[in-house]
Formats: sequence, structure tokens, C-alpha cells
Amino acid sequence: MMRIAVGTTNQAKVAAVEAIFFNERHVIVPTKVDSAVAAQPFSDEETRAGAINRAKHALEKEKADIAIGLEGGVVEADSQLWVCNWGALVDRNGMVVSAGGARIPLPLEVAEGVWSGRELGEVMEAYTGQQNIRQKEGAIGIFTHGYVNRTEMFSHIVKLLRGQYEFWTKNGALKEEKS
Repeated sequence: MMRIAVGTTNQAKVAAVEAIFFNERHVIVPTKVDSAVAAQPFSDEETRAGAINRAKHALEKEKADIAIGLEGGVVEADSQLWVCNWGALVDRNGMVVSAGGARIPLPLEVAEGVWSGRELGEVMEAYTGQQNIRQKEGAIGIFTHGYVNRTEMFSHIVKLLRGQYEFWTKNGALKEEKS
């Protein structure tokens, strides 16, 4: 049985991993770990580093076979603030694979709240009047009118991670990426 640590207890992220690795050969172990980046990552590089850090910390903490880290952030492009998201999968042999996902622009009112130093989840709660958005549909769910929610967004990344991992373990290990 393969023990898979997930570097978070966030319901939306854990559900994404469970959706892709759900079967009798896997045990999913959510665990709270530090991303070692800002609470609100502000670039692809910082968001990706947070995902890699979460995966590495979860692997060690839970003594797992593999671990997955998922991190949401924002990135500036064309004078707008966009949602970004990254994932990483690491194993005991030192293999690290990563993948990025969907992007959508944030409305100016929300972007200004994040630019002022608040976390996106906090801004979204004020913007919508709803609680725990980051545990549920996320900003992606709100601004896609429910067509894509946070679990689906991260599920796509987990599929990319699993596919790369299976490819590289079958065809020769990928050397660790620079983080």
C-alpha cells in the first residue's frame, strides 16, 4: 500500500488528491505543514516554491512514499492580478515533479485588497459575504460562476503530477528541479 502525504488539511486540496489517487492501493494522509513562503504568494516562482516545500515537508513529517504539495497564489500580468496555482509531487528517492494550472484575472476591487497586503481568501470573504471560500469553491469558483471550483482546479494539477511521476518512474528518473 502506498502512503501519500498531502501537505495541507485544506478540504478543497485534499479532495483533489483523493479524486486522483482514490483506490485500495493508496492511503491519503493530510498533514499541516509550512509552505516556507509568504501567506499570500505573489509570483509563479514563489507559489511553485510553496508547493515544493509543502510536499517535501509532508514527505518527511509523515514518512510517506510520496507527498503532494498544492499552493495557490497570485501573479501580476498586464497591470492585472491573476489567480495562479502550482503543485509538486516528491518521492523518497528525491524525484520532484511540478505543474501549474489555470489562471483567471481578479476584479480590480479584489486585486486592490490583495495588493494592500491582505490574503486572497480574506478578501474573497469580504467581497462575497461568505465564509471559508478557500475550503470550498475558491475565487476560481466564484469568478467562473461555478463552472470550475477549487477542487477541480487542483485536481487538474494532481493529474499532471501523477502522469509525470508515472512517466518518469517508468522511463528513467527525472533529476530534481531547481526550486
